[in-house]
Amino acid sequence: MSTAADNHLETFETDQTVFNVLFEAASEGIIVVNTHQVIVSSNLAADNMFGYNKGELKGKPLNLLIPPKYRSAHPTHFKGFLKDSEKRQMGHGRDLYGVKKNGDEFPVEAGLNPFQIGEERYVMSLIIDISVRKEAQRQITELNNELEGKIKVRTKELEESIQKLQNANKSLELEIKRRKEAENRIKTALQKEKELSDLKTKFLSLVSHEFKTPLSGILTSVVLAGKYKLEEQQEKREKHLNTIKSKVHYLDNILNDFLSIERLESGKVNYKFTSFSLSKVVNEVVYNANVTLKSGQNIEYTRDIDNIVLHQDEKILELVLSNLLSNAIKYSPEDTLIKFEIEVEAKKIRFLVTDEGMGIPAKDQKHIFERYFRAENALLNQGTGIGLNIAKVHLENLGGTISFSSEENRGTQFIVELPIVKE
Repeated sequence: MSTAADNHLETFETDQTVFNVLFEAASEGIIVVNTHQVIVSSNLAADNMFGYNKGELKGKPLNLLIPPKYRSAHPTHFKGFLKDSEKRQMGHGRDLYGVKKNGDEFPVEAGLNPFQIGEERYVMSLIIDISVRKEAQRQITELNNELEGKIKVRTKELEESIQKLQNANKSLELEIKRRKEAENRIKTALQKEKELSDLKTKFLSLVSHEFKTPLSGILTSVVLAGKYKLEEQQEKREKHLNTIKSKVHYLDNILNDFLSIERLESGKVNYKFTSFSLSKVVNEVVYNANVTLKSGQNIEYTRDIDNIVLHQDEKILELVLSNLLSNAIKYSPEDTLIKFEIEVEAKKIRFLVTDEGMGIPAKDQKHIFERYFRAENALLNQGTGIGLNIAKVHLENLGGTISFSSEENRGTQFIVELPIVKE
């Protein structure tokens, strides 16, 4: 007889493949549990962190990863978290520990993110092994104490000899300054590490939110499309199938953005320069964008480009143009026109994407190409804030540029320039 926990596992497995790419790309441990505190998924980083083989944790109780002395209190904390149902950092100032398969305990940081697929609720936890950081903090504390002691000794020596060694005063002051600068560098490094940890937690929370909404829409459309089985109901089936296609296209774009970030940060981007027809890329980009158009929206684009051949990275150009058209559609209301113009010069080509949307507030414009930044008036729209950052980095690597002009509530125009032939 199947238990409620088994049923939760089967429900989660339906959408497991959607998360696999993201989970396995993450360098931190990711563990997902259901409301029965049973592990339904973990990535390779989590398996390695706790000393288990790939997939060995699936179906195991969460208490297996918690030191014995904390297990009795954990169910109460877990139920309280589910009741509040808000993402949070575990521990709130207390030291947290995990236990490996061999029984070894180690310090961790964990961020919790609740989400729901259908009627089932889950909790996703980002886990970071901070053993190295703890050791570094201990060493830094010792170094600070040592530095403070040395500064006191040197200061006393300086006071005793200042009248006799006036000519050495400048060198001693310089020594003190250098030591203070070293201390400040250490403090700055610690602050940057904390900011990086907070950024990664924010990133996972963002990913969870951006996947949850389209997945719920896909699931709903699949269920409704299955109810329209008669021939005269084809129009209703098509409506839901188009919704599924749109949501899948949105998820595919998000995954491509995440993969691009990983490659850019790891230095694994290998650009592939080939000669290709511009019309092929433009037709593909416009075709995919049409799937996501709102009611009454229309794309007007340059068509007399059949004889234009570029020598560039075709996939990167397609990614950049798709991102700009997707943003124009997303941030424009219904019944508006989106212009996609192409201008060709002797050695370079220019792409202009113009919309009649909400525009970018003047105070936000200087940040628009920063990773994860989203303008104040766009916070309620779906988005990750990484597409323009990726486009800018890729274009600069390809010898191109990206710029824009915008006025709030009047629309935005993005301009991309690329050399026709990448030397």
